[in-house]
Amino acid sequence: MSNATQTAVQAQPQQEFWRWKEYNWHDPHLDWQAATTISCGIDVGSVSTQAVVLADGRLYAFASRRTGNNSPGSAQKALDWALEETGLTLGKIHFTVGTGYGRVNIPFADKAITEIACHARGANFIYGPSVRTLLDMGGQDCKAIRCDERGKVQNFLMNDKCAAGTGRGMEVFADLLQVPIESVGEMSFQVEVEPPPVSSTCVVFGKSEALGLLRSGWSKEKVLASYCRAMAKRVVELLARIGVEPQFAITGGISKNIGIVRRIEDELGVEALEPQGDYDPQIAGALGAALFAKALVERQRRQGATA
Repeated sequence: MSNATQTAVQAQPQQEFWRWKEYNWHDPHLDWQAATTISCGIDVGSVSTQAVVLADGRLYAFASRRTGNNSPGSAQKALDWALEETGLTLGKIHFTVGTGYGRVNIPFADKAITEIACHARGANFIYGPSVRTLLDMGGQDCKAIRCDERGKVQNFLMNDKCAAGTGRGMEVFADLLQVPIESVGEMSFQVEVEPPPVSSTCVVFGKSEALGLLRSGWSKEKVLASYCRAMAKRVVELLARIGVEPQFAITGGISKNIGIVRRIEDELGVEALEPQGDYDPQIAGALGAALFAKALVERQRRQGATA
């Protein structure tokens, strides 16, 4: 290989297997200008940021993208992308609620509400009022939530001591094994026998164990199956502490990983609910925030009318 060829090869950017697809969407059939109330929810998480806009309580636009190096910038970019090509601007939005890891650092938010409350409210919208137990698998933590038929939180537990068992942990493993993160779930089922779980208490220990298994002859599929099983077992232990009712749903980015979801269902003996419409469970937190924003601006109007 010539020096020029070597230089060209070295200059090629390394593939980022962990990088998931960012996306935005808006409903072209919904006229926001005819809406009485336009509300917005911004969920700034440690790994991803979502922006959701509702027009009279109907889903109008949303965006999901990687969280940047600061919460204000991440929130603004997510909202700008959600509103792209809609003609709607921030100044036309009546009320905005911030939630998530960076909720107190969203300069244009009118109020901040915890992600626990917002995910419960968003799940109630996405899955319907039957939801009683909710698992939110975020970038850096997992939350087990019990809620009522209105999406109001009754109890919750959270595990945030390590990125293992979270979206960031899965990103680390996808990069380690050089497997696109969207393919992890399906590949984890390409094994003849379900292997024992790897370490799920620490990403560093899990990586070390995975490398040892690869060197001993395990396939990437078998290692992925082992890690997915470990993640499932870890969150099921969290759920068991709060109690699981059959009306069970999952939100967050990991809800899209069939390798995790099916193993959680197998461990629980409960099948997770399906969204009532074509909703993305990753936007549940921002959606719940937007629903809170709608309720708050309508309350303000009622109070103003009776003053």
